Amino acid sequence: MPEQFPPSEGPDAGAGGGQDKNPGKNKKKTWIISGTALVAVLAAGAVVAPMVMNDDAAPAAAPTPTGTPFTVSAAPSQAAAPDVTYYEQAGPPAGSPLNPVEPLSISVAAATTGTALPDGLIGLSLEATDLADPSLSGGNPEMVQSISGLGRPLLRFGGNAVDRRFFWTSSDESIPGNLSGDEAHPVRAVTPADLERVNTLLEAVDGQIALTVDLGNYDPARAADMTKYAAAAFGERLVGVTVGNEPNGFAKTGLRDSGYGIEDYLTELKAYAAAMYDVAPEVPIVGPGTYEQTWWAPFAEVELPQKKILSFHHYPLSSCEGADPLGEPIMANLTTRHLHDHANNFRGKAMQPALTAGLETWIPETGISACPGSNETTKTHASALWSADYALSAAQMGISRVSFHSSLITCKGGPPMSAICTGGDYLQPNGAVDERSNYYGMSMVAEMPAGEFLKLDTAGGGLAYPYAVRHADGSISIAVVNNYNPETDAPVDVTLELPGKALTGTMTQMTGTSYSAQDGTLIDGAAAEGTPAAERLTVPGFEYGSSTQTFPLTAGTVTVLNFTF
Repeated sequence: MPEQFPPSEGPDAGAGGGQDKNPGKNKKKTWIISGTALVAVLAAGAVVAPMVMNDDAAPAAAPTPTGTPFTVSAAPSQAAAPDVTYYEQAGPPAGSPLNPVEPLSISVAAATTGTALPDGLIGLSLEATDLADPSLSGGNPEMVQSISGLGRPLLRFGGNAVDRRFFWTSSDESIPGNLSGDEAHPVRAVTPADLERVNTLLEAVDGQIALTVDLGNYDPARAADMTKYAAAAFGERLVGVTVGNEPNGFAKTGLRDSGYGIEDYLTELKAYAAAMYDVAPEVPIVGPGTYEQTWWAPFAEVELPQKKILSFHHYPLSSCEGADPLGEPIMANLTTRHLHDHANNFRGKAMQPALTAGLETWIPETGISACPGSNETTKTHASALWSADYALSAAQMGISRVSFHSSLITCKGGPPMSAICTGGDYLQPNGAVDERSNYYGMSMVAEMPAGEFLKLDTAGGGLAYPYAVRHADGSISIAVVNNYNPETDAPVDVTLELPGKALTGTMTQMTGTSYSAQDGTLIDGAAAEGTPAAERLTVPGFEYGSSTQTFPLTAGTVTVLNFTF
């Protein structure tokens, strides 16, 4: 049974524990619908009514650096607009009351915020023992296809396994007897050959990797040996190594005595860092990888010989027993404005010591909840909406990596929070790789080109969260996460004021029939990545040569619009 953690901010148990008896059925197709999006509209059961929530007593999000202004070229004169095919959005289910919602007004400034949507923002977090899984190979087309749907992702290996049931050896040593696991979470040895195999997957998807070394069983020399072989196997694809997983919990879980704290960790960290620097000085140390904020500033301030990257873990709905009503993993908490604002406040606290020290900031492990087993939020379309908004808002704040914790255990009986899982009977994978709803929210963000966030002046919108990104080619993408209820709420009427006169405006959209729908999230009408940018259809009602665009957006959607000028 995974550990229990403080309300609202839990660690990595959610994707690694519990057995869910409803296997995921989503399977990404190898074809894309490039015509009008078609989505089956199904009536679903009642949705839990939102709770009245008060925001945390927390500081505002981290201050945003001052951006720079830019100009948009004037649109050339043209007698008539070109012929286009308009995107047909999915509608609400038959009989929907179409509850009215606030319209959303978005004015996009001709100035950047100073933060960027980076290439490789989206990642998967896996257990360190998964390095030994033969399915992680460039020769596995199922795995390559799934991972490729996340852009150029970061694969992060760590989790609870690294300090408990993971053993690195470069000399074929026997696994020591102090490590223990179970049928679903066995002890595994990882060798240089495993790293070389995983590198073939990285090459196939053009991805990167971050590793975690065992601190629970103190051994700086072994950690340095693993880092040396990893640097040789992955080269520039290795972007960081973390020392231990959530060391703030070591005293609670028995990996250290009850007095173990931040000063003990920093002493051990320095020894590890020195040994690792001797063999791989170019590899950054990522840390502390904790969910307790008191550990963040000391890590940011400690002197290490190599580059540092500040990291923290975040699982917003982790009040597993309901001690904190706002942190309980129930649908009523997942679909409200409170969760959006609370996440920004929590992450803003982590950004403060990073900004002061001039460090890059990562979230190498996140998910909706660290509570084990299934709950109202798992495998749902609402989790896909949350994943997209969480990633976009993190990047807009200045966080450059967000990895969602997942598992290679079978969908049947495996961790329900995992974005991907494997086919077959429980613990008997058949080679298939399936994607759950939250995967598609991640994919919507991952498929957006890199660029600079633009300043927005917004009014209204309620549960609709807009973001604007300017790309290197001068085009601008507007992403809107519409968190309204797809079963009951009317579309959001959007008025968009662009910083130039648009010549083209296209869109791609993620949809679902209800908050609670499982294995029913689609992108452009298919369980697949979105339609390629060059084949996307035109925004409904697009006004050629105008800086003002008006259109509705269906409730319960993530929409990415792209405009050229």
